[in-house]
Amino acid sequence: MRILFISILIVLMSVKVRAQKTKIIYVGDPLCSWCYGFAPEIAMVKEHFDSLHFQVVIGGLRPYNTETMADLGDFLKEHWEAVEGRSKQPFNYGIIEDKTFVYDTEPPARAVIVMRELNRKAEFEFFKEVQHLFYVENKNTNDVKVYLPLLEKYEVDPEEFENTFESSWAKMEVKKDFQLAQQMNISGFPALLLDHEGKLYVVCKGYAKADAIIGAIEKVVGQ
Repeated sequence: MRILFISILIVLMSVKVRAQKTKIIYVGDPLCSWCYGFAPEIAMVKEHFDSLHFQVVIGGLRPYNTETMADLGDFLKEHWEAVEGRSKQPFNYGIIEDKTFVYDTEPPARAVIVMRELNRKAEFEFFKEVQHLFYVENKNTNDVKVYLPLLEKYEVDPEEFENTFESSWAKMEVKKDFQLAQQMNISGFPALLLDHEGKLYVVCKGYAKADAIIGAIEKVVGQ
């Protein structure tokens, strides 16, 4: 959970990738506190560039971790307070003292992957809902049952979601996202990349404001 106070890094990295349509790539994790703080900003960026393809990559914050929230309480509280102070996003600190909740970020990441499979258009909105479940409602995001009440609005069958969530396919598929983030040399979240005309640009690493991000992207794509 590294904190990166970097505003905008235009063309910090420019590596050759296969030419394709311009695409914004958001690398984050549902249980990353800075990603939660960044949620309103990235939502505004996505809306501003609604004609561009938008890809979510789940970076993998603490997948397969075995420590409880209480074990990490002091560490998490310090970070959450910093995020809340900068982003003004609401936090519910009650879960920090939970001695039974294992802070494993793989299950909520897998839930987002399942939504991607069953309703790709809803992936980003569902990602934000998972953040709200954890940071505001303090739900146990390791339990697939907490996601089921969200599914009706996305026209996803709860039984299909649950079966897919528990499948070996989903457990392997989420690892592919973790590996993709590593291949892009992204280890801190959130991060925003721009795939444009055969080059991959790092737009920002860490929390940044939407207007700065929009300005940086516009300089590259010429909008």
